[in-house]
Amino acid sequence: MTVFFIGAGPGDPELITVKGQRLVRSCPVILYAGSLVPAAVLEGHSAVQVVNTAELDLDQIVALLKRAHDQGQDVARVHSGDPSLYGAIGEQIRRLRELAIPYEIVPGVTATAACAATLGCELTLPGISQTLILTRFASKTAMPEGEELADLARHRATMAIHLGVRHLARIVDELRPHYGGACPIAVVYRATWPDEEKITGTLDDILSKVQPTQIERTALILVGDVLAAEGFANSTLYAKS
Repeated sequence: MTVFFIGAGPGDPELITVKGQRLVRSCPVILYAGSLVPAAVLEGHSAVQVVNTAELDLDQIVALLKRAHDQGQDVARVHSGDPSLYGAIGEQIRRLRELAIPYEIVPGVTATAACAATLGCELTLPGISQTLILTRFASKTAMPEGEELADLARHRATMAIHLGVRHLARIVDELRPHYGGACPIAVVYRATWPDEEKITGTLDDILSKVQPTQIERTALILVGDVLAAEGFANSTLYAKS
């Protein structure tokens, strides 16, 4: 028996991996994050038990995993995006290790990749940015020393900011001294979902564009010159030399 932590992707049910889809359709037990994983991802399953864990705490989730283990049943533990990023799987894994329950992680398409796709851009460009920083805004969970937004912004690398759209004004204030007011920024709401919404602008005007939309959650913020790069140098990958 194995617990499979499966990345379901950002929302579009066709963006789950082939392996992830096969496991969802074959595991007898499915536990999924119902607030973030669309029901369409589970289509075609033959599970005898399907549980939406949105309202469950860690102890309740682990109890379900242990029961499945005791009954010799594989579990598809379905998370949104890629489970290794803000997926809260670390705490589940620690408990599984204590119980000697085998597990495997099946990666998924990240929200950052989905946002880049919907914006039609590359996040790393020669001479502009060769680094991508994935981070979050410190609200309930404090950031470790040296990882405050202003510390990371000093690199002027492309940045993807999770869980921060409610604090967009503070984020803009912390980024502007390092990136400059003309730096491109995008706010993408529910990337790849049917109600996806994307708002682009600069650090100087993005607030005035986002405020009328009332977007307060489930949005990713992308910042960096790559979002509106013009005249950048070509890579050496396809150079004639």
